[in-house]
Amino acid sequence: MSGFNNNWYTEIFAASGSAFGLQVTKKLDEVQSPFQKIEMYETSHFGNLMVIDDVIMLSSRDNFLYHEMLSHPVLFTHANPKNVVIIGGGDCGTLREVLKHPGVESVTQIDIDEQVTRMAEKYFPELCASNNDPRATLKFDDGIKFMREVQPESIDVIIVDSTDPIGPGEGLFNRAFYDSCRKALRHGGILVQQSESPLIHMPLLKDMRSAMLDAGFDALQTLLFPQMVYPSGWWTCTLARKGMAFNGFREADAVKAPFNTEYYNAEVHKAASAWPNFMKQALLG
Repeated sequence: MSGFNNNWYTEIFAASGSAFGLQVTKKLDEVQSPFQKIEMYETSHFGNLMVIDDVIMLSSRDNFLYHEMLSHPVLFTHANPKNVVIIGGGDCGTLREVLKHPGVESVTQIDIDEQVTRMAEKYFPELCASNNDPRATLKFDDGIKFMREVQPESIDVIIVDSTDPIGPGEGLFNRAFYDSCRKALRHGGILVQQSESPLIHMPLLKDMRSAMLDAGFDALQTLLFPQMVYPSGWWTCTLARKGMAFNGFREADAVKAPFNTEYYNAEVHKAASAWPNFMKQALLG
């Protein structure tokens, strides 16, 4: 069973017969929100650690990999992203990365659980550094309902920064949700969603991509990146575009980006789109 024992936090992935652990120096906090249990730990080598319902969410040391890859590839792929919506993202790291782009005019983040943000403000203040940016609006509400009711063709980019497809995140991985996202996007708009591990979650990745196509998206692109604290240490995000194919990205703009990143750059962006053979066989037949 996953949990804290003998100075280690260990998450067991029973479905894949594997586990991941971090050495813990002390437990910092715990809160039971109306939606989920949120725990905070201090680790020996990875800074602070957030765990939700016994599943590792992020650490201080490696969260930049996920936040940067969920944000910058999609924003440099869209021709001119001005209006962005983040579904989930309660730790606010993705919000911080999106707001690094000076051309972005507004970002609305909708996370159902306010306690995730309050815990992040306390234990990951660096991720919340842009929460008071005048372009940012934080809402604590049902993201599925928000997308269903938002004005059609009003958004350029939708970023789904969700937990696994269980509990509050379950409804973010199906055709009904993707239908709502497609209607909300302008022509050329892009939805991007974290899409789990290509090594141990391939059926989910295949189902996600099929549901996106069934919802009427015209083109898909799955990108790969490392993420040590997640199952297998290897993760993906999948982009779905409305009305257009994927034909590269704004490489020159990425090269001269007016902000700092720790992982993302133009070369990494190009490399992330290269698939190993087993993925080609599984996803393309």
